[in-house]
Amino acid sequence: MKKHILVVSAAVLLISSTAFSQGFISNVSKRGTTAAAFLEIGQGARAVSMGSAYVAVANDLSAFYWNPGGLAKLDGIGVMFDHTNWLAGVGYNYLAASYSLGGAGTVGFSFTSSSYGDMKVTTVDNPDGTGQIFTATDMAFSLGYGINLTNDFSIGFNPKVVYQSIWDASATGLAMDLGILYRTPFNGIMLGMSISNFGTKMQMQGGTLLAIYDPDPTTTGNNGKIPTYLGTDQWSLPLNFRVGLAYSPISTDMHKLTVDVDANHPSDNYESVDLGAEYVFNNMIAIRGGYKSLFLTDSEESFTVGFGLRHLLLGNVAVALDYAYQDFGRLTYIQQFSVGINF
Repeated sequence: MKKHILVVSAAVLLISSTAFSQGFISNVSKRGTTAAAFLEIGQGARAVSMGSAYVAVANDLSAFYWNPGGLAKLDGIGVMFDHTNWLAGVGYNYLAASYSLGGAGTVGFSFTSSSYGDMKVTTVDNPDGTGQIFTATDMAFSLGYGINLTNDFSIGFNPKVVYQSIWDASATGLAMDLGILYRTPFNGIMLGMSISNFGTKMQMQGGTLLAIYDPDPTTTGNNGKIPTYLGTDQWSLPLNFRVGLAYSPISTDMHKLTVDVDANHPSDNYESVDLGAEYVFNNMIAIRGGYKSLFLTDSEESFTVGFGLRHLLLGNVAVALDYAYQDFGRLTYIQQFSVGINF
């Protein structure tokens, strides 16, 4: 079994090194050069309130996003709903569910969607609106699987479909998330690693790109109203490599303290570090805090705080409520709410 662990770890490291060797390591940040930027918005109020330092924890249904290897740690049947009050009045909803197959692993799905609201179509001649309405949509659907290869080592996969649209133009992409979670020989220390959004490029196409074109306006008698589709470029997905450590110096029935640190290497920004901590009393009340994007120049992200409540119903149904607040500097703040049920 140790041999299998080495093979799997080597494979994950090979994929990550191959991905990031193809022009991603640079002294240029490449901000704003990827499609589907909503894939970089953290899911799960618990994880976000811990400064997004979660790749080595990932033991709830937000593991689809942070580290699919954590899916193997989920027992029974679980359902989670998360809502994010994002910037500029935009909202994001996240739904995930999982089912444990015992020794055969855990399977599940996740679904993320946006809520931009309706917007008016405006033109130079009609700056107050033409009477038409349009909207934009972000969506991602994934099917995940995680399995414990040993009592200390788990691995997970999360293939997904990514979709974006605005008015009559849309783009679709395919991606894969990979992750491992390892309980180290050092007491209370977990190691986590994940690769997110390793996949195809996306290109907007559709009726919105239809325009009227005159190929030679200097010539009389030509057709000046030729229907033409505007060409759009292909854009890569926001690839990200995370590695982190989680340490629990206190772990008893009444008190548990966990401290986390994650290092991020995204394809569209500089490297950064996330820090977080969680204190849980009697497995019922949790207080959390953290700091996101440490060492990232000109970042508006900073401290995070939050809390969680957990209660058992009928002896075997666990209900969890979580809240997160994240400061965004000049962009004010965001709030996140999660509800989870496990039975």
